[in-house]
Amino acid sequence: MNAAPFTGWKVAHAIALLLLCAAYLQGGIDKALDFTGAQAEMTHFGLSPPALFAALVIALELGASLAILSGVLRWAGALALAVFTLGATFLAARFWELPPAQRMPAANTFFEHLGLAGGFLLVAWHDWRERRAAR
Repeated sequence: MNAAPFTGWKVAHAIALLLLCAAYLQGGIDKALDFTGAQAEMTHFGLSPPALFAALVIALELGASLAILSGVLRWAGALALAVFTLGATFLAARFWELPPAQRMPAANTFFEHLGLAGGFLLVAWHDWRERRAAR
């Protein structure tokens, strides 16, 4: 059997996971580097105390992403980001409340984030299934 396709799929899998986590890695790093801005974002969305929520979001975005990328509790990291993404989407992208001129871009964002959450659910399901099969 030729090992090249198997290795290629492993690389593709790692790249897919990195791409899926990219926004959360970037968001967590940006928030950590600009904690004042992160607190302002939490205040904007009505989350109080803002410093606590900013720290929790940074820890979740970076920690869950690292779990996914490292494979250590990948299913838990993916499930955490799926739940976080759904919650954040319903908090921040309520397109149905916006005037018609602003509705379409917000709706696109909303449904793109639903797709991200679905991707994380697939990662969690596949990882959990693989771990059960390995027992």
